[in-house]
Amino acid sequence: MDSSTASVHTRLMGRAIAACRDSIAAGQTPFGCVIARNGEVVASAHNTVWQDTDITAHAEINAIRSACRALATIDLTGCDLYTTCEPCPMCLAASHWARIRTLYFGATIADAAAAGFHELHLPAAELARLGGSPLVVVEGIERAACRALFKAWQKGPGARSY
Repeated sequence: MDSSTASVHTRLMGRAIAACRDSIAAGQTPFGCVIARNGEVVASAHNTVWQDTDITAHAEINAIRSACRALATIDLTGCDLYTTCEPCPMCLAASHWARIRTLYFGATIADAAAAGFHELHLPAAELARLGGSPLVVVEGIERAACRALFKAWQKGPGARSY
């Protein structure tokens, strides 16, 4: 990966990390997501499961919904998704159906499980491969910074997982 590509990934994951920090500040769980097209942010969202009393209100789902509204389409061809944590099977499937080009994540499913989340231990890249999805899954973008978000969340007064 050349330095200009790396800086785009760092900048966009930085925006997802900022969304995650907003989530923590709002008393939600530590997940943030950004959808970009041509390096420009189309949508940014965080997890609102507790706020909305909706177990499907993951950061990725919220960002996909927002991007679809912003672009007035359900086809997000050419868009890339940056998320602070490896997506669950629901979010991976939604990314596939939205035709996201590449999904980049920081922390892993194991990191989320270690923080107390009830995870399905199915690696996103493996799930995409098994399903025959053209979705490219890239791990480890700003992983240390994304893992640190779990610790920041755990220190808060309202930290509760699901």
